[in-house]
Amino acid sequence: MIKRNILIIASILMIAACQNSKIKSSVTQNSYSFFLGTYTDGESNGIYKLKMDTAGHMNMIGLVAETKNPSYLAFANNQKTLLASNEINLDNNMGTVESYQIGDSLKLISRKESGGAHPCFVTVNNEGVVLTANYTGGNIGYLKINEGGELSDLLDVQQHTGSGTVANRQDKPHAHSVWFQPNSNHIIAVDLGTNELWIASIDSTSNQFVPAKQAKVSLADGAGPRHLAFHPNGKYFFVINEIDNTISSFSISDNHEISRFGNVSTLPADFDGVSNTADIHISKDGKFLYGSNRGHNSIVIFGVQEDGALKLIGHEPTRGDHPRNFSLSPDDKFLLVANKNTNNIVSFKRDSVTGMLTFVDEVKAPSPVCILFQK
Repeated sequence: MIKRNILIIASILMIAACQNSKIKSSVTQNSYSFFLGTYTDGESNGIYKLKMDTAGHMNMIGLVAETKNPSYLAFANNQKTLLASNEINLDNNMGTVESYQIGDSLKLISRKESGGAHPCFVTVNNEGVVLTANYTGGNIGYLKINEGGELSDLLDVQQHTGSGTVANRQDKPHAHSVWFQPNSNHIIAVDLGTNELWIASIDSTSNQFVPAKQAKVSLADGAGPRHLAFHPNGKYFFVINEIDNTISSFSISDNHEISRFGNVSTLPADFDGVSNTADIHISKDGKFLYGSNRGHNSIVIFGVQEDGALKLIGHEPTRGDHPRNFSLSPDDKFLLVANKNTNNIVSFKRDSVTGMLTFVDEVKAPSPVCILFQK
């Protein structure tokens, strides 16, 4: 009888331990980890890793890779590899792009030339095509990455030409980002300096850029396009313009023709200070669009109508200076903002019904400029 009771008690303890293990595992799976790209001209030493719990509270894990000006980050190989653009200018007028193996820390795999000076953006598709946007070089670089995370040498460069209408900032090409167009083999390069979108495809046989039939699309004079966000339906995309603080709306036809159909300000009507936009993201359901204002130091919130039109909902202060980059959490429940000049990251809870943001927490981080969530 005693032995039987002992066995019963042991069984109960084992079941309880198993249940507790499942609960802890569930909590771990529902927490968030993210990498942070920075500028290293101050206190930062490279790429950092942070965590955020399910309530939006953050903590710094620490430096995971020492490198110079890793200002933009992207995942490759189903998040087994991390890419970083080094926003630098070497003696040969080149910046670099790096690949890292992701583990408890980051292990450098390869470093290659980006195609031009000061690469400020990097992206990769499922076929291993890696594209960089080189700001000072005024061009887009094309490389490949293999399943082991090794980057190829530079394969081709799309060199931009021309200028816009704003002195100094649009006196020559300044490629700021490049995007793989959904449901198409086309890419869209965003050039702040020429005030244009450059459209091309990639010939995988010759490893070259091929200009599209509609090779360029112009923005309003003095707009200064910087980043863009595609609507989940693939019919629209939105470009945030750094210089004139606007968001331009574009439609994509069935034959991939791009047309501009709207333009809205990111700033309140009564604001008379100096400000420049930075980043733009759309919720997964396509109902809300967000943009960052550096100077006004806010996140602007728009509702997206069925026809793609934008309706202003409001502005949320970022509780810091110079919100360069921000990111939505993988489940869209939180929005995190990187305030570069005040060295802090701020988390907001996002209301999926209204689109509004509510402050949750902030954490110190050196010169934060890019937030990349692990899924």
